[in-house]
Amino acid sequence: MSRNIIETVMGAVVLVIAGLFVAFAYSSADLRPVSGYEVTASFDHIEGTREGGDVKISGIKVGTITSQTLDPNSFRAIIRMNIENSIKLPIDTVATITSAGLLGDKFMQLVPGADDKTIPPGGTIKITQAPVSLESMLGQVMFSMTSGSKSDSAPKPADAPTPSSGHESKP
Repeated sequence: MSRNIIETVMGAVVLVIAGLFVAFAYSSADLRPVSGYEVTASFDHIEGTREGGDVKISGIKVGTITSQTLDPNSFRAIIRMNIENSIKLPIDTVATITSAGLLGDKFMQLVPGADDKTIPPGGTIKITQAPVSLESMLGQVMFSMTSGSKSDSAPKPADAPTPSSGHESKP
């Protein structure tokens, strides 16, 4: 009978510790949505981003991605985001999609410029940079490795000049 009581107490302790861990993770994860003014940005592609994703300046969360749509005329991706009211973005702000690590989540990185004019609520960030695709880079490396080895082993044409040894003969 005492063994059942010990198992019950140990189970309760494990549940309390798990609850504390979840509460700590939630409080330190900064999952709060940001309310503020809306700005938009247009990208060629936005792979890896998601609605609810972070918008950061210098690594500090200042906004939230609220929607992602496709412009039917230009076929560019439009991202709408809310920025904290206390943050006034200069009109020469640059928006880039950045990865939190090699395989981490993507987020919007804003790099404010130095202009005195600011983007009004509902305005657009004009300067954008799409994310670099890890798959594309690996494909380019693989292609360059295979195409480089083919060109080295290709036979030379018979009428191609041979490299000189540095000494030229005079006729």
